[in-house]
Amino acid sequence: MPAAVPADNAPPGFHLLAKPSGSTCNIDCQYCFFLSKEALYPNDRHRMSEATLDAYIRQLLESHRTPQVTVAWQGGEPTLMRVDFFRQAVALVEKYRKPGQIVKHTFQTNGLLLDDEWCAFFKEHDFLVGLSVDGPRELHDTYRVDRQGNGTFDLVMRGWRLLREHGVEFNILCTVNAANQAHGRAVYQFFRDELGARWIQFIPIIERATEQTIQLANLGWRERPGHQRVLYTQSGNIVTQRSVGPRQYGQFLVDIFEEWVRHDVGSVYVQLFDVTLEAMFGRHLLCIHAPVCGQGPALEYNGDLYSCDHFVEPGYKLGNIHETHMSTLMALPAQREFGEAKRDSLTQQCQRCEVRPLCNGGCPKDRFALSREGEPGQNYLCAGLELFFTHTRPAMQKMARLFSAGRPPADVMPLMKADDKRRDPYSPCSCGSGRKFRFCHGSTVRGAAAVAG
Repeated sequence: MPAAVPADNAPPGFHLLAKPSGSTCNIDCQYCFFLSKEALYPNDRHRMSEATLDAYIRQLLESHRTPQVTVAWQGGEPTLMRVDFFRQAVALVEKYRKPGQIVKHTFQTNGLLLDDEWCAFFKEHDFLVGLSVDGPRELHDTYRVDRQGNGTFDLVMRGWRLLREHGVEFNILCTVNAANQAHGRAVYQFFRDELGARWIQFIPIIERATEQTIQLANLGWRERPGHQRVLYTQSGNIVTQRSVGPRQYGQFLVDIFEEWVRHDVGSVYVQLFDVTLEAMFGRHLLCIHAPVCGQGPALEYNGDLYSCDHFVEPGYKLGNIHETHMSTLMALPAQREFGEAKRDSLTQQCQRCEVRPLCNGGCPKDRFALSREGEPGQNYLCAGLELFFTHTRPAMQKMARLFSAGRPPADVMPLMKADDKRRDPYSPCSCGSGRKFRFCHGSTVRGAAAVAG
């Protein structure tokens, strides 16, 4: 058993994602390269043991010198572990919690296995549940399918209704992909108006491949008869046909922001918008757009700890918590160098960019493009990120000034509407859609926008 004393040079806190069922999942989302991670442990039963669970909870709480700790469960699909496993996890939190330590529980799920027992458990222990939904049925069912290729929308909505009935706090995690990238406003309005979502997170789908693997990658990531398995790694400069386009990702976000900033500031929380506002004050709360990263490790079911959830591959394995204390692993020079490389490897284009203080080059996993000068290491999403941060900066600055003056950021909404009244309704909408303002974000209609064919 590793030493119970945390390393002095470990970070005071971090956000670890635990995968109790590894990459095992009960559905077959076509873009989910995590399914390929089964190849890392081909002969194992991907289930976290009681000993690993105990070591994980104990070391996580020991490692934190911050007043609040988050126990975050992800997959694969964590509901495959059944409720009793998580009852034990909650009991271990109570056993190992330090005096005064506040522990929050989060749980990311596709929702298919949710039932009354699950939801009652979540409610009893104040879990924040993330539900994966990619938009209305026709968009969600494009890639989020079961192993027979059938859409999962109806089953996910059944899980959503159960969460609502039990009063479970939930948020929506939506991937942005080739199918929904042109429908940002419709997706957002569906979440807000149909699902009643008040917390929303958008994640771009970027599946990297090489010339040798792209054909197989386009077929998906689960092993099938006659389908050679490809272990996904952060390598290659080609993307699959399911991946979001750079400019399209930025436009997706801008489309949503134009709706949100007029109607929903303070009532709907979109993660990227909130952290961008914080970044206006120099506070970077999201690793993707912070100057450095390395505070988001991933724990596999067997106790293996990796540098990041997006780098669960052999070159980024830090060690195993049964052999070395978690805090010692987090203090390794390799982990520090991993995080600092985010800052130290910025291209010249990034370094002189006007929005660098907000963007900071984006996630290192996406830095496989060339800069305008041909320098490697530019973020694949650069055009979209630059579009988003440049477009939203004026409104963000207004909200920052309001906040600095002791007023809520929501006071920006009447300011935006006053500006709209002075605008020519037949001028192009500022969102960049190409439509007239009157028929786009200048519309007074609040219903869900139709998904264009």
